[in-house]
Amino acid sequence: MTSKLKVNVIADGGDNAIMTSDGSGTLTLNNAALKNTPAFEATRTSDQTLSSSTYAKIQFNTETFDTAGAYDNTTNYRFTVPSGQAGKYYIYASATISSDAQTQFNFGNIVIYKNGSEYRNLISDHRANPVYRPYVAVHAIMVLAVSDYIEIYGRVNSGTTPKIQGTNANYFGAYRLIGA
Repeated sequence: MTSKLKVNVIADGGDNAIMTSDGSGTLTLNNAALKNTPAFEATRTSDQTLSSSTYAKIQFNTETFDTAGAYDNTTNYRFTVPSGQAGKYYIYASATISSDAQTQFNFGNIVIYKNGSEYRNLISDHRANPVYRPYVAVHAIMVLAVSDYIEIYGRVNSGTTPKIQGTNANYFGAYRLIGA
């Protein structure tokens, strides 16, 4: 004997649809608390010069997706938590750092900044071969309030014309965690 529950709408006590189905298997979550949103990812596909020993904001200027319009890819290159979306977020970023053919550098790093202050830092220590382009990634689970903002900065410790190499391996993203 098999039991089945067949419904197209699951509603709360106030008759607000929490989930709906179109009858052919497509489920729509109507409650924001059940979604991993807001979510976004942006990339940097052209070179960006870095200053030696000075942090520079990485300008991830091409949005792959942005469910809430919470990432600014033209002015300040930051993710800002929208109204009503406070919670725990998974934040991630990566960059490929390089320098010109005559210059070596010992390490490069990228840093997550929260509200203008360093939050998480990851260093790639590679005692550089000038043709080696280290891929550096950083990630964190962060508790964010409405209007908190996240930015990514990068630097190298020395070198001439260090830069974020223009590749599709450069990205910055975040999404809200549900049930955490």
